[in-house]
Amino acid sequence: MMKRVTWFAGGVIAGVATAGYAKKKVKETAAQIAPAQMARSAADSVRAKSRDVVDAVREGRQVMKSTEDELHARREGRLVSLDEHVGPDDQVYVDGVPVESGRVIVMRERQPKGRKAPR
Repeated sequence: MMKRVTWFAGGVIAGVATAGYAKKKVKETAAQIAPAQMARSAADSVRAKSRDVVDAVREGRQVMKSTEDELHARREGRLVSLDEHVGPDDQVYVDGVPVESGRVIVMRERQPKGRKAPR
């Protein structure tokens, strides 16, 4: 008889604990899918994505500007190729780090029209 009472009491305790846990989880889930919470979550997602888009556009504009500068320099004859000035066995350093000469672009500063570049 004592075994039955022990098992019954253990079952009741386990049932109460499980029911309390389930009730807590249902309330949390209901709060998460409430319309106000869903709207807040959607707004946060849109804000995060819009920041990503703004950053991508900003980076694209920077790359476009540097590419335009390089193309203008090439057209105006201000672009200097290191191949003309570096021998095959010479080592090129940028900020103290050795690099391949083909990876370096040197541009002269653009001068106002009508003036010659200082030499």
